[in-house]
Amino acid sequence: MKTVYSPRHRLHADNQELNAGVITPAFELPARVDFILQRIAAVGLGAVIEAAPVDAVAAAAKVHDAGYLRFMADFWKLWLAEGRTGPTMPYVWPARGQRDIRPQHVNGLMGYYSFDGGGSFVAGTWEAVQSAVWSAVGAAELIHGGETAAYALCRPPGHHAGSSTMGGYCFINNAAVAAQWFLDHGARRVTILDVDYHHGNGTQEIFYRRRDVQVVNLHADTAVAYPFFSGRADETGEGEGEGFTLNLPMPFGTAWETWGAALDVACRAIEAFGPDALVVSLGLDTFEGDPISKFKLTREDYPKIGARIARLGRPTLFVQEGGYAVEDIGHNAVGVLSGFEGA
Repeated sequence: MKTVYSPRHRLHADNQELNAGVITPAFELPARVDFILQRIAAVGLGAVIEAAPVDAVAAAAKVHDAGYLRFMADFWKLWLAEGRTGPTMPYVWPARGQRDIRPQHVNGLMGYYSFDGGGSFVAGTWEAVQSAVWSAVGAAELIHGGETAAYALCRPPGHHAGSSTMGGYCFINNAAVAAQWFLDHGARRVTILDVDYHHGNGTQEIFYRRRDVQVVNLHADTAVAYPFFSGRADETGEGEGEGFTLNLPMPFGTAWETWGAALDVACRAIEAFGPDALVVSLGLDTFEGDPISKFKLTREDYPKIGARIARLGRPTLFVQEGGYAVEDIGHNAVGVLSGFEGA
């Protein structure tokens, strides 16, 4: 299996997050990519290709608000104009009872276009975000060109980014961009299967009223887990999209027996939908050693995930999302990919 990535992801480094009332260095680190690439080389998974530049804004504009994209492109110069240089973090958000109005000041704009304190910019963030889109599009092009599967080693991740909101380390929704790319290049139906510990709230929001993209999420119960405000089992789509969203929330402590059974349910729903292409939002924070998650999958479970997905028999694009047990992420990511290849 070929991997597409961009070394420009390193421009997004030393960012921060607000976590449980404390501002800390973000768990989402450049080293995550390093460990994955090391493991790819160690097992000989396949060629690693540097992503070619594409018009990331044009690709993202198919699934994101134009004003939101302009905000991200202009943000750092607005930040510098205020005399600031360090990592950014929103601190005020619109809430129930307030007007839905776009502010002019950079502080207000950060809150307007975010939903949490995890959308932290540094000087190189926008360049890194665009390069993640390059990776997603480049991997989709490989599949369109005849590859059975490909891996987009995207960083920053994307599945929390909504049509006009950043958060959860995510800025542009790489999986959503890839799904739309497939539709624009001949696919009639696409499924996004999100196996991250955290609900892919951004992906769900983008496609919630559409019937051409099925969104299936396996995740921690958002009654008690981030991102809290989406991901319930009764969220099934609206309008034309009714019935094309499937959420499979699970309790803290979930291990393979329960999680694997949920994956079977997800795969049966995908088979019924009959997509022309499958995009897998490959989160690995289901791992028992993940520092910010509470599932109990083991290293031996990840090849089983890949093998089950392979049985769907669909052209499959894996897009990297979460996973913060940094020294284990390479084994777990490549475990899924090798399990797919070996099925």
